[in-house]
Amino acid sequence: MARTVGSNGARTAKAIREAGVHLIYKHGYEAMSLRQLAAEVGLQSGSLYKYFENKQSLLFDIVRDHMEDLITRAEAAMDGVEGPIARLKAYVDFHLRYHMTRSAHVFIANMEIRSLEAPHRATVVEMRRRYEGMLEQALREGAAAGLFRVPEPKVATYAIISMLTGICMWYRSDGRLSQDALVALYTDLVLEGVSRPEGVAMPDVVAALPSPAGRRRARA
Repeated sequence: MARTVGSNGARTAKAIREAGVHLIYKHGYEAMSLRQLAAEVGLQSGSLYKYFENKQSLLFDIVRDHMEDLITRAEAAMDGVEGPIARLKAYVDFHLRYHMTRSAHVFIANMEIRSLEAPHRATVVEMRRRYEGMLEQALREGAAAGLFRVPEPKVATYAIISMLTGICMWYRSDGRLSQDALVALYTDLVLEGVSRPEGVAMPDVVAALPSPAGRRRARA
């Protein structure tokens, strides 16, 4: 992405990104035109190329900046937190509060990843794996310590993140429940879902599943 030098250029680039977030969230990436974007920020269409090479570079810039911010803030929120239960709680708390206030960025990062060209998409996917890895590591540590019931930590990671992220689809700041109340509710749901019941042996679910070869024989 090419940006002009100087504070005015940086401010204009920021305004273009913010307008891009608004228009992509409202219309979708494919439907948004550079003419619309230029009009939104009071520029001629050709002037946009001083700041972004093309529409694709704008989308990548928006999604990458979102993921960088997400990862940086998550790492800060979990820094110094010890123990898998405390780390799981910290992750849930951060994820919910972040997503309740950034619904447009979250929507674009999740829904418009399909519109990214392959090299850009690969970069974002790797960043997403890094973010998901923080939760997966906490689940694996909890399972190893006998605290969590998660025979498939990666699947559990996807399920928990999907549940948590869904809050940005309906949350309203003027709703009946406060952010603190919602965080407490969701934290209980997550902990109840992964906690090992006292005195109950954990069945080896993975070992009980038939192997791929066994499944093929069963279908034969």
